[in-house]
Amino acid sequence: MTDPRNKNIKVFVGDRLVAREDARVSVFDSVVQGGDAVWEGLRIYRGRIAALDQHLRRLQDSAKALAFANAPGTEEIRSRLFETLIANDMRDDAHVRLTLTRGEKVTSGMNPRFNQSGCTLIILAEWKPPVYSDEGIRVVTASTRRNTPSCLDSKIHHNNLLNNILASIEANVAGVDSAVMLDMQGFLSETNDTNLFLVRDGALLTPHADSCLPGITRQMIIDIGRREGIPVRERNLSLTELYTADEVFTTGTMGELTPVLEADGRLIGTGAGPLTKRLQRLHREYAYATGSPVPFDGDAD
Repeated sequence: MTDPRNKNIKVFVGDRLVAREDARVSVFDSVVQGGDAVWEGLRIYRGRIAALDQHLRRLQDSAKALAFANAPGTEEIRSRLFETLIANDMRDDAHVRLTLTRGEKVTSGMNPRFNQSGCTLIILAEWKPPVYSDEGIRVVTASTRRNTPSCLDSKIHHNNLLNNILASIEANVAGVDSAVMLDMQGFLSETNDTNLFLVRDGALLTPHADSCLPGITRQMIIDIGRREGIPVRERNLSLTELYTADEVFTTGTMGELTPVLEADGRLIGTGAGPLTKRLQRLHREYAYATGSPVPFDGDAD
């Protein structure tokens, strides 16, 4: 998290690349006024951006669901993203936080009618390895529940992350790495920043994508599992099933695949299990072999 190369990165804000120390938005921007923005996390593998098309589609879908006006198109965002990575010469072991806000307001307030100048695009690329160790993490169950679709649909990948942040605070207070969040019915949803998978009798189990984000890495693992002949089931899962699973792991662009070693003081299986390790390898092979190439030195190959 303290890679010295990040001191001199260039960040895309609005319509231009600027030095890190100059990367800022107006106090009238919607992301400041009300967390009114959408975002994506991208990871760079050997000059390729994993699942870029899927991420950009979800960004546009989220912006449409929130009725953003005058949002930049996918090709413009793709071009600005490539420009940012090339300017920083980031070819591997890098992560991008791609944010699109509703834009600057003419006066403070939450009403989108105050937004009259179009969206603000922010592309923050950093040298950043996966946030969690391959060796595994410990988690606790948060008292903060994950948003229900009747209040705020998790399929909108929005910047209003306060309930996730409250869960993260609970994990920090407990001295563990992350917090498991339940839905309003008490079933597993996800952690405060990743999706969840359980392994039981050789099968992959994961919660329905109702209250949780239907993550892109989550879908990769579902697809890889089915391709490899591993049974994959999406269903309601309880805390008891979490505690008694053979293996548990999390998925996400920021953390890739991470074994869960302990939940609420219960040891999970015998640690990082064989299926988790196999899927870690298969995911990285898939990520390195696919993805959208960044045209470094004018060569997209």
